[in-house]
Amino acid sequence: MKHLGEILVEQFGVEPGDIEDALSLQEDNGRRLGEMLVGQRKISEEDLLRARSIQSGMELRTRLPAEPDPFFIDRVAIGFLKKYMMIPVATPDECFIAMAEPHYFQQLDDLTRTLQWEGIKTVLAPQEEIFVAINSAYDSGSRDAADQVLQDIDEEDPESILSEIEETADLLDDTSDAPVIKLVNLVLSQAVRDNASDIHIEPYKDRVKIRKRVDGILYDMYSPPKHVQSRLISRIKIMARMDIAEKRLPQDGRIEIRIADKNIDLRVSTLPTAFGERVVMRLLDKSAVLLDLESLGMTKTDLARFRQLIKAPYGIILVTGPTGSGKTTTLYSALSILNQPGINIITVEDPIEYQINGISQMQVNTKIGLTFANGLRTIVRQDPDIILVGEIRDLETAEIAIQSALTGHLVFSTLHTNDSASAVTRLIDMGLEPFLVSSSVNAILAQRLVRKICPHCRDSYKPDQEYLARVGLSPIKFGDRVLYHGHGCPECMGTGYKGRIALFELMVLNDTLKSLILTTSDAGQLKRQALASLASGMRTLRQDGLRKVLAGLTTLEEVFRVT
Repeated sequence: MKHLGEILVEQFGVEPGDIEDALSLQEDNGRRLGEMLVGQRKISEEDLLRARSIQSGMELRTRLPAEPDPFFIDRVAIGFLKKYMMIPVATPDECFIAMAEPHYFQQLDDLTRTLQWEGIKTVLAPQEEIFVAINSAYDSGSRDAADQVLQDIDEEDPESILSEIEETADLLDDTSDAPVIKLVNLVLSQAVRDNASDIHIEPYKDRVKIRKRVDGILYDMYSPPKHVQSRLISRIKIMARMDIAEKRLPQDGRIEIRIADKNIDLRVSTLPTAFGERVVMRLLDKSAVLLDLESLGMTKTDLARFRQLIKAPYGIILVTGPTGSGKTTTLYSALSILNQPGINIITVEDPIEYQINGISQMQVNTKIGLTFANGLRTIVRQDPDIILVGEIRDLETAEIAIQSALTGHLVFSTLHTNDSASAVTRLIDMGLEPFLVSSSVNAILAQRLVRKICPHCRDSYKPDQEYLARVGLSPIKFGDRVLYHGHGCPECMGTGYKGRIALFELMVLNDTLKSLILTTSDAGQLKRQALASLASGMRTLRQDGLRKVLAGLTTLEEVFRVT
């Protein structure tokens, strides 16, 4: 059998020197040759799989069934399959075992004996495909039907809900029989599987409603009976290390769980209402990959301008928009570009949503007096080059941020305003002097998130002229163009939308705008000037949305919903 290095040199254009360097490093870190070359970006993961396929003589499958038959879940532990990166696949046409690492032949023998599948065909598949298939099989197989779980919730030992859950236990491995625990696990695992951002537990007079927010829209999940309410909420409060006896005051807590290969951080908030405590859980996927700026949805012009702005030596760049509009994601994407060994980046956040290597991140803790203002005051003494302030909430934080910008630091922060021009009005309304705003703020980026049309059921249509005129598009200029929408399919839960993309309004504060800020804080005047100025080149959120509608990325209804 040929060595992997030889195949990579002969058929995939890898330099022999790169193989030698990787082999010498291998002695120190013990990692496998292919992994190191992928990490060094000498080859792609796909090329590595193809090379391993040539080396082992195994067939390569780049895709596996999205929802594999979970026939094996009672006989094989999920941990075994994840550790050795393999999964048995049975379809009406064929049976095989997919592996990401062909060298686990001993474990392959164990699996075939367990399943009585001796002599079965084995194929190579990407690690990510295998993990998705494993999670899907165990999630669907281990998840009790919701009706059954709700039926089981009847008279049970009240103490059963006090059983502790290990902080980062994998919920798919949790085999507890307590119906309330089953229901909580079911809700969490379904929400994670559907990429929900929030879970709401809402008590009413005679029922409890559980809902999830997916792509910015709330969908009903379950309505358990009213008598379950107190035990359900107590279970969540125990997991979040809250005081279960205190039901009159709002509380905040945090839960760390693992669902399959995802580490999920849940921020839990309770609120007393007339019919009991209302709970909202915000889900943060700690293993999520940071998006690069290119994939956020900026036009080439705005992207080039924004890249230039974030490389300024000093000043403030503000990102504005309502809660959940992707402001933090945009700022982290900018920081990941600036994150170089020679630059000191420090952040103060509430909460820390992504953990980035090479950046010092500080968590706000108001209980001990660590506010944004206090944190920022300390950060300035830590010799930073770039500072990220999670949010400017008050005059004190705003003043320190501006002083930092005026003394040679580049400061990123967020504000809650409707558009970019309103951010100036908001800062002056907080009590800042107009000359400080005009001399320190470099640019303001307003953004919103709209749902993308589902690629699986996307279809074109010709809008009628009345509709175009009603939404402000000239039927004559529109001509023979077509628009797109989604019919609804299982992939998008019948909504016609899957995933989200951002709309942007980038207002660069040029000399004309800075002079205008000194005389007025009227957002309308500032916006008109920014749109009229060729140097600013600003497009409104709605204009950017219409461009994305014409490009077939989203629908007119979505753009008008958020702008």
